[in-house]
Amino acid sequence: MNYWLMKSEPDAFSIDDLVARPGKREHWDGVRNYQARNFMREMKKGDEILFYHSSCPEPGVVGVAKVVKEAYPDFTDLDPESKYYDPKSSEEKPRWFMVDIQYKKKLKRTVTLKELKQNPQLEGMQLLRKGNRLSVMPVAASEFDAILAMV
Repeated sequence: MNYWLMKSEPDAFSIDDLVARPGKREHWDGVRNYQARNFMREMKKGDEILFYHSSCPEPGVVGVAKVVKEAYPDFTDLDPESKYYDPKSSEEKPRWFMVDIQYKKKLKRTVTLKELKQNPQLEGMQLLRKGNRLSVMPVAASEFDAILAMV
């Protein structure tokens, strides 16, 4: 099993929005960064995800989800009405992909970005590297465990 961190702005899609979906499950669409897309294509069913709220007053890890459907073409890139429309994508040659995730649990409290930065066990974590703005990234098993232990 692999571990991942997925960022979402809570105003756009929060952990509570995931809980409210049928089956507590949703597709993760709209990723428009090639490296993040490639990470999603590596995801396997059963992989666990740290759900991270970004661009908010208190960014941090708020919950855990799991991959329930592996990467498939992101249909929003073919819809001219979608903000994620990409005229260079086609059904024959999709450029963008998404996965389906399912809620596992909400943390008792947000593990804040500030706390993550102060934890020496997370020193090499990709999220904490200067200039990292990816919305999807791998997490080492030891980092995943260290973060959940902070709750």
